[in-house]
Amino acid sequence: MVYPLIWLFFASFKENTELFSSLQLLPKHFVWSSYPDGWQGAGQYTYTTFFGNSLWMVGWTVFFTLVSSILVAYGFSRFDFPCKKFLFMLMISTLMLPNAVIIIPRYILFKNFGWLDGYLPFIIPAAFACYPFFIFMLIQFFRGLPKELDESAELDGCNPLMTLTHILMPLSKPALFSAGIFQFMWTWNDFLNSLIYINSIRKFTVSLALRMAIDTTGGVTWNQIFAMSVVAVMPLVLIFFFAQKYFVEGIATTGLKG
Repeated sequence: MVYPLIWLFFASFKENTELFSSLQLLPKHFVWSSYPDGWQGAGQYTYTTFFGNSLWMVGWTVFFTLVSSILVAYGFSRFDFPCKKFLFMLMISTLMLPNAVIIIPRYILFKNFGWLDGYLPFIIPAAFACYPFFIFMLIQFFRGLPKELDESAELDGCNPLMTLTHILMPLSKPALFSAGIFQFMWTWNDFLNSLIYINSIRKFTVSLALRMAIDTTGGVTWNQIFAMSVVAVMPLVLIFFFAQKYFVEGIATTGLKG
């Protein structure tokens, strides 16, 4: 599983001729300029712009996903209200919808709202809890927390919102880290939706910038593209290793393992 990443890393230091003529993993001569040259991009915008765009879009999407998902999960796991089972089944059923089925209706809807060529098609659905996977994941975690905690907090004068923020959320760090990492990874790597909703080059994300580098240059400098691919992977690798403890614990306690 790690070999493609190792090959990608060393290939970023090879020349084009060596990439397609040699099977050796290590380059004969290291081309160090592939990283600074690749960072300059193929047009008027550098990868500073593209990484900034990706971080802006992904950061807000992850933030709103966590806030909205934990509120909805808290309601389903701790309160009784009319049509609760039906609404829960309806939410779970949306997990079964293939993404390809809703691409066109979603595109028409966002076009009518005037959200195209921007990041609102990613951020606004996250703010309205449109990612049922994370809601289900957090519900499973909340169900593992004893309800006596809520009763004790109520006796101490906490209202439901205070119980959530002061009691349950600190205990839910593993699940929140897992949900955040998953959403960060899926949104950061998302190419299709970015291609559909973002048209202006200055708003391109990293995934679109990498594809543009192949389109616009007559002779493709693959080592520069590989170099930027390595840089694009680094945020995901760093976040995983820094939050590995919470991520593994979250997977084990939310019922997603095995």
